[in-house]
Amino acid sequence: MIKEAVVNKKNGHNLNVFSFEDIGDDHIYTGLETPMKKDAFKRSDTEKKQRIALLFEEIMDVMGLDLTDDSLKGTPERVAKMYIDEIFSGLNQANKPKIALFDNKYQYNQMLVEKNISFYSNCEHHFVPIYGKAHVAYISSGKVIGLSKLNRIVQYYSKRPQVQERLTNQIAEDLKNILETEDVAVIIDAKHLCVSSRGIKDESSATVTSYYGGQFNNASKIAELQNYLKD
Repeated sequence: MIKEAVVNKKNGHNLNVFSFEDIGDDHIYTGLETPMKKDAFKRSDTEKKQRIALLFEEIMDVMGLDLTDDSLKGTPERVAKMYIDEIFSGLNQANKPKIALFDNKYQYNQMLVEKNISFYSNCEHHFVPIYGKAHVAYISSGKVIGLSKLNRIVQYYSKRPQVQERLTNQIAEDLKNILETEDVAVIIDAKHLCVSSRGIKDESSATVTSYYGGQFNNASKIAELQNYLKD
């Protein structure tokens, strides 16, 4: 078999010289931005759902499923609606939560931690769920945001085909831009069904990723944050 090199399209560098079959379940992470076509929003959401329904119906047919069965005949439309309106809605910038900033009138200058934010995402390599908890912290530079908006930012970036490292960094970078501070930390502890339900089928393992910016690069701040995260 001719080997097809995996190339990072952003900079043209070979990630390695192995074929996709050689790579198998190994993890590829090509950059901060979610890989999107330039004309990703040429079709309306309605058109996308119609197209996905047709294609998913074909997939079901190829697998030998009886699409005339009462239980299955509505599945292609349900999947299409779920993809566009729910689990992959974070691909559309129009769905990004509106964030209002407020003056830090309480003069609270210590870290604020929102922990155990539940999220559901999907692995971009196999399109099966990634789920877990996100912990977000920041130190105000003069502005604050509503607590629920931290949850909404996590949910927005999780509702895409994702890689956990990218998800962690996307949340952190957005918070830094919104709050105009480098003092942001994000920790994600997640289970990957591409690991537990297929492939190696390891049900006990979990993956932890982290981002520490600004003051959170200080060992004492990391220890303080870790202490808050203890159950």
